[in-house]
Amino acid sequence: MLESLKIENIAIVESALLELSDGFNVLTGETGAGKSIIIDSINAVLGERTSRELVRTGASNAKVTALFSRINDSVKAKLSEFELDQTDDDTLLLQRLISVEGKNSCRINGCPVTVSMLKSIGSELINIHGQHDNQSLLSPETHYLFIDRLAGNSQLLNEYKANYANLNSLKKELSLLEMDESEKSRRLDILNYQINELEAANLRIGEREELSQQRLFYQNAEKVMQALESAYVSLNGNEQEAGALHLIENAADNLESAGEYLAEINTTAQGIRSVSYDIDEYLQELKNVFFSIDYDPKELGVIEERLDILYRLSRKYGENEEEMLVFLENAKNEAQKIAFSDERISVLKVEIKKAHQKALCLAEKLSRSRREAGKKFAQDVKEELRFLDMPSVTFEVLQKRTELGATGVDYIEFLISANIGEEPKPIAKIASGGELSRIMLAIKNVLSDKDNIQTLIFDEIDAGVSGRAAQKIALKLKSVSKGRQVICVTHLAQIAAQAENHIRISKTVSNEKTYTQVETLDLEGRKNELARIISGLDNVSELQLGTADELLRVAGNI
Repeated sequence: MLESLKIENIAIVESALLELSDGFNVLTGETGAGKSIIIDSINAVLGERTSRELVRTGASNAKVTALFSRINDSVKAKLSEFELDQTDDDTLLLQRLISVEGKNSCRINGCPVTVSMLKSIGSELINIHGQHDNQSLLSPETHYLFIDRLAGNSQLLNEYKANYANLNSLKKELSLLEMDESEKSRRLDILNYQINELEAANLRIGEREELSQQRLFYQNAEKVMQALESAYVSLNGNEQEAGALHLIENAADNLESAGEYLAEINTTAQGIRSVSYDIDEYLQELKNVFFSIDYDPKELGVIEERLDILYRLSRKYGENEEEMLVFLENAKNEAQKIAFSDERISVLKVEIKKAHQKALCLAEKLSRSRREAGKKFAQDVKEELRFLDMPSVTFEVLQKRTELGATGVDYIEFLISANIGEEPKPIAKIASGGELSRIMLAIKNVLSDKDNIQTLIFDEIDAGVSGRAAQKIALKLKSVSKGRQVICVTHLAQIAAQAENHIRISKTVSNEKTYTQVETLDLEGRKNELARIISGLDNVSELQLGTADELLRVAGNI
């Protein structure tokens, strides 16, 4: 469950803390007050894609912190998978920092993590339903996902997709091999040329980097030699002047003489004598390096020529030696396959037949499972819709046989008729915005026991709904919140009145800056907010306050 959400410097929110409860929570407020920013912030801390544009103007970064309690076993399994610390009290702290440069810093229980890790765990914590989800009902190609979820087909579907991908891979290989003889000959000539060119180059991983370093040295060899010689003279001296070593040894001698009469200088004398020993060792190392350098100016030309060869090859076969060697290996494999294409074609045809039969078998199994689940799905959704003030609705799951494809052999589409006597038609053609909202809520409720996610967020599920239908949605949301947490952004008083926890989002302007405020309402605050929603005015009447009081009493919140 989401216990609290701390938002800092996101859009018009400078700092806000949401304290949430079990059961049914609602967020209300005027359009533009910042309700969508709350949802954006939750998405951000769950690892969804975000933008640096979220950072409040004038701030260097934005931060979202979410505290969860009573995390389920799926979340614990993810934490173990990522080797992240778990708390003794089953709480979980997610944090995400977004800088104006677009950089992200994510933490789980204080440990740094990647955005993808945050998203993986976030998907087990909260399910967010927004207006864009309704659009999935308008796309028949997504309808099979709802049926597979009800049927529990995840593992079977993944197995089918893996086999279907293997079938396509085999077909592609066969297509490449079944070229005419002249095309085979041309392709083999090209491959042999590439193989010979790469093998003749005798590639070695890391060679270009080594040669680049050598070239850099040879280009500056004289400067390096002069620098080494100058350093050696500075330390060792020459016929004209004493070097640093002689001067330091002389200082040590003098200090040691003084130390016979001044005991406190002995430590200094020993330190300087130690420095002279170090310099003597460094001089020997410097001499060894100087005389070990084998500098031949002609070698620079050899290096330049080799680098040129590697550069020309990299433009054709890969950016570095690793990629070029992979290209070489692939070219050899392809050439071998073409050379033995007749035998390979015979093998491939047998493998394709087997793969097709296996994929078809899995697709048939999927299809049977979907047909059974589709019947139950249609019946359950109809029952939910009748409760949601669509008593005459007909909801059907159309399932037609198709050619073997990426998701099986089924075309699945939801059909609906809202009125008696009308033939069911595709949802996309006849459902209104309000009907789409209720259909999606019905589907969410039918599928609610198919996961262990404890928090559901509905962002304006009431779009296009009013009157009795709104009251039905309110009752359904309250019913869904039993045993889990529901957070709903709403503009309807009927829905807001049913909540156990009511949070108001408002905005103010101060010093030419806009600020969003978050407030958990007490009973009087709830009455005033409900009256405002009913009237659409800031100044509410006693009659509207009375209506708000009645709504709260009917909901059992007074």
